[in-house]
Amino acid sequence: MKSINEFFKAKEEKKKITVISTYDYWSAKLCEEAGIDAILVGDSLSMVVQGNDSTLPVSLDEMIYHTKAVRKGAPNTFIIVDMPFLTYHTTIEETVKNAGRILKETGANAVKLEGGEQIAKAVEKLTSLGIPVMGHLGLTPQFVNILGGYKVQGKTQDSREKIKKDAKILQEAGCFSIVLEAVPADLAKEITESLKIPTIGIGAGKFTDGQVLVFHDLIGIFPKTPKFVKRYLEAGNLIKQALSQFKDEVLKGGFPSKEHEY
Repeated sequence: MKSINEFFKAKEEKKKITVISTYDYWSAKLCEEAGIDAILVGDSLSMVVQGNDSTLPVSLDEMIYHTKAVRKGAPNTFIIVDMPFLTYHTTIEETVKNAGRILKETGANAVKLEGGEQIAKAVEKLTSLGIPVMGHLGLTPQFVNILGGYKVQGKTQDSREKIKKDAKILQEAGCFSIVLEAVPADLAKEITESLKIPTIGIGAGKFTDGQVLVFHDLIGIFPKTPKFVKRYLEAGNLIKQALSQFKDEVLKGGFPSKEHEY
């Protein structure tokens, strides 16, 4: 995809949208070569790359650093960047400054903000300045301390109604798309059918307009992944086997052999 107009077109034509969350040059390059529609440089890099137990520690500078690498690997792919914790929760002026830095310094196409009604004014301001915004509802990891952990959202009637209301508010504020994370499939279906903008699901069933997964989860780097992840490869095991074989051959003198010499 080249612009937000292609997101709208996909929604109109009922064509599913594919998004991968990744953080470096080579994985982004593979995504572009595979024809993935969009890349999300998620603040999940705090956990996936940095080894933290939440998304909260990652900084704006770190998000910018990783997005620069992703853009080099995927020069022709639509790239969305998570605005990290407390970079859009204070003042509108600070939000604009931080979002502007992301687009100007990385060449990304859009930013993503978590939350509903409480971020509507920020969304309105950013979009009025030409900065496309993707929303994020349901399980919003930056609110993990308020939510009480990484739990499915929208299970009570009040919670369902709030998520539906927030989705409409974000659409009206100017979001071009909304991620729905860890919500019941029937709720995601209802929201998707009620909106003019596309929804991207992660743990939200098959009725959303598109799907997003983390690159490392999809290829099976880690031994455990959430229930909603389909592991298309067991790369972690393959990599460990290769490393073990390398160590064994070095110890036994099998590597390097004559063919590896100059």
